[in-house]
Amino acid sequence: MTTNEIKLTKKDFTSDREVRWCPGCGDYAILATVQSLLADVGARPEKTVFISGIGCSSRFPYYMDTYGFHTIHGRAPTVATGLAITRPDLDIWIVTGDGDGLSIGGNHLMHTLRRNVNLNILLFNNEIYGLTKGQYSPTSPLGSVHKSTPMGSLDRPVNPVSLALGAEATYVARSIDTDRQHLSGVLRGAYEHRGTSFVEIYQNCNIFNDGAFAALREKGQKEHNQIRLVPGEPITFGPEGERAVIAEPDGSMRIVPTEEAGERVVVHDPTRVEPTTAFALSRLAPSPTGPTPIGVFREVDRPVYDDELRKQVAAARERYGEGDLVELLEGGNVWDVL
Repeated sequence: MTTNEIKLTKKDFTSDREVRWCPGCGDYAILATVQSLLADVGARPEKTVFISGIGCSSRFPYYMDTYGFHTIHGRAPTVATGLAITRPDLDIWIVTGDGDGLSIGGNHLMHTLRRNVNLNILLFNNEIYGLTKGQYSPTSPLGSVHKSTPMGSLDRPVNPVSLALGAEATYVARSIDTDRQHLSGVLRGAYEHRGTSFVEIYQNCNIFNDGAFAALREKGQKEHNQIRLVPGEPITFGPEGERAVIAEPDGSMRIVPTEEAGERVVVHDPTRVEPTTAFALSRLAPSPTGPTPIGVFREVDRPVYDDELRKQVAAARERYGEGDLVELLEGGNVWDVL
């Protein structure tokens, strides 16, 4: 039996480092789901890399028995892009948070998404800066009162899924930290997708922002508020499917009683090339305190950036031959700075 034929388990992706998040943090559930998922899909630790920036979520690479980089604030997409270009044989994952990925790292994230680099991005959204002890973040709701906003935040929050769709990411999804079955399905889709996959994960910070996603996580509430997106199925929800999502003439969407919707119920199709419908779905919930879509919003094929770049390099070599770096650096106009 070869190495690649040996069936691995969650333990094979678990490092010997002590996991140091606050007791009860949603990151524990995400970590366990990712470790199990990688074993289930047949990933190999020696061919897997986790790259992070700064924040609670960015401790993730320490707890994976794979290769990893703990980079600087917001720059994980930059490092990951370079790795994807030079090592197409690797499975590359970025782990970031709403602060790391959407504040200082927002520009890097956007360009990675639009380029369609072959990697997976997991954005843990807890609507707070947890590592630095409770300041508001780019996803904190308007009016949020935290340590850095004692009179209430004046910033309108970023919708991560809308941002990803606006950058025309080719795989965009949302899930919840403690919903292992749903999260596993979304992550499996991300792993199998060629190009950039972006998964927003609602993650509870029980110390500084506890209960932010109770409407979607807690028994008795989630049954009424999770709008599960199933490809090919009409978008209805509620314990008895009593509510439905319909499209308005202006392209927006709204929720109505299913009995009133009739044939206007939206049938979910994440494979639409135009992201218009997916974007409208992402705007359906201004905040995750009521009915909110979860699942895969968009999944389309498009040329992969790193594949195209390697083709250019091969074409240049064929046309011009192998270059000489020293000759290039020392050729042309040079100056001696004294």
